[in-house]
Amino acid sequence: MRKDVRILLVGEPKVGKTSLIMSLVSEEFPDVVPYRAEEITIPADVTPERVPTHIVDYSEAEQTDEQLFQEISKANVICIVYSVNNKKSIEKVTSHWIPLITENTDKDSRVPLILVGNKSDLVEHSSMETILPIMNQYSEIETCVECSAKNLKNISELFYYAQKAVLHPTGPLYCPEKKDMKPLCVKALTRIFKVSDLDNDGTLNDNELNFFQRMCFNTPLEPQALEDVKNVVRRNLIDGVCDNGLTLKGFLFLHTLFIQRGRHETTWTVLRRFGYDDDLELNQDYLFPPLKIPPDCTTELNHKAYLFLQGVFDKHDKDRDCALSPEELKDLFDVFPYMPWGPDVNNTVCTNDQGWITYQGYLSQWTLTTYLDVQRCLEYLGYLGYSIIAEQECQASGITVTRDKKIDLQKKQTQRSVFHCNVFGDIGSGKSGFLQGFLGRNLMRQKMIREEHRSYYSISTTYVYGQEKYLLLHEVFPDFDYLADADMACDIVCLLYDVNNPYSFEYCAKVFKQYFMDSKTPCMMIAAKSDLPEARQTYGCSPLEFCRRHKMPPPQSFTCNTAGAPSRDIYTKLTTMAMYPHARLRCMCTCNRCTFCLCQNFLNSELLQTVRAKLYAVVLRRSSLPP
Repeated sequence: MRKDVRILLVGEPKVGKTSLIMSLVSEEFPDVVPYRAEEITIPADVTPERVPTHIVDYSEAEQTDEQLFQEISKANVICIVYSVNNKKSIEKVTSHWIPLITENTDKDSRVPLILVGNKSDLVEHSSMETILPIMNQYSEIETCVECSAKNLKNISELFYYAQKAVLHPTGPLYCPEKKDMKPLCVKALTRIFKVSDLDNDGTLNDNELNFFQRMCFNTPLEPQALEDVKNVVRRNLIDGVCDNGLTLKGFLFLHTLFIQRGRHETTWTVLRRFGYDDDLELNQDYLFPPLKIPPDCTTELNHKAYLFLQGVFDKHDKDRDCALSPEELKDLFDVFPYMPWGPDVNNTVCTNDQGWITYQGYLSQWTLTTYLDVQRCLEYLGYLGYSIIAEQECQASGITVTRDKKIDLQKKQTQRSVFHCNVFGDIGSGKSGFLQGFLGRNLMRQKMIREEHRSYYSISTTYVYGQEKYLLLHEVFPDFDYLADADMACDIVCLLYDVNNPYSFEYCAKVFKQYFMDSKTPCMMIAAKSDLPEARQTYGCSPLEFCRRHKMPPPQSFTCNTAGAPSRDIYTKLTTMAMYPHARLRCMCTCNRCTFCLCQNFLNSELLQTVRAKLYAVVLRRSSLPP
């Protein structure tokens, strides 16, 4: 809704512009009328629409053409005043004033016009017969009002219509020539219908209509009023009501009826509640509510957003197979102005055997979007009508901004649910296979992925000590000489080399030494393609020795060349290291299986030796006691 309304009155001299303003303010006809009234501001609390209103007068005697042009450019609505007993002033409406206003307003921002026939007290006939053809000729004319400044006839109505023309304009909604709603209005109302159709059955049942009524007008419909509405539709449309529910055709018909009967404020109330501006575009403030994200903090969906998104999934999973077919996915995104997910999504999250995004994959993709681009996530939630359906102030209520990672390190615990792992490795080392392995795809399934649909991200859930967490893997392009800050900002680093390639490990060693050796980010070495014969690496020391020197866990074997889905153990280990970076493991053993066992440093610590000695003493004492 606009913050204020600026009304400009123009017209020929002596038609009564100033008298109209003064009669409105003083509620009586003035004895002395100046050439021009000063600008008047009517406070919001005394206007019907609760919006501050500025009324501006124009006087040819006191103002220049340049001043007039400036006022026209600033006005939200212009009242062209004529005298009903003066034919010349009526002729000037089309010969002078409308062309003048058109020349001095932006073509892209249409200014509504209201024709005001003053001095109706001086004649017995109406001027409407002359004015109606003018109204039909110019679509920017909202309405015509006949009034009298002398006897106060229709004065307050005049300014109410002027306010209404700005706040609830007819132009964007309705085409008088075709006597039908404009395409943009139909498109917006269609989206509103689909968002409000909570069970996605193509009709609004009584519960959905009542919810819609409460969201838009803060009051439910009485059962009889609800039935009366549906009866009106039944009488005018064969397929407007189906199974006692309002169809899309019936919904659009009702709004056409509202507009035709001059109740377009009803339609505008609905449009604005669902985020639309005066141009029937979704408002930027609606799509992108303010969300402050301090440095070193991340963004995640909270339980309210997940609950809403689960409802959206269930609504569109018509065959109840816990996956979204291409048709179901298209139907879900039908309320968007564009398709937000491309083919690469299918290689970013889990899919079923048919390649359809599963329920887990669906939530994973939303989690990924929130983490990488929270503004895009806010926009998407806006298209789906989150704030209306979830009954929240805005989409930002569905986002949790995590605390600074430094605090997590200090407290040695985290409440985060999403952990970011950057995967480094030379060309051909097996990074893509590692990412796809996380989604349960073995080498055979990976060969079916088209290069243009390849994804550099994969995300899925893992369980750490019984808690479900999201691990986000990001394949970093192997440009050793330049790593952006984003390539190094993560919770854990995965350094991956090909065991069968003697030159593969050197890249990992160089990346670690140059970028991560002195950082607090935990690192893990992955020995990929472990099903192949292991070649001796040409680097100065073996991968195992390198890990020992730099107090890293020993290299972890991984292969996606398996009969079934690759093992997920390595991903659980990565997530655990990301969750507990303060407990970086220093195991020096060579079994290659004990990365998450108690580290040797702890086993050899004085504390453990003391506890062990005390336990031995107790056991020996008890064993020496007589039976």
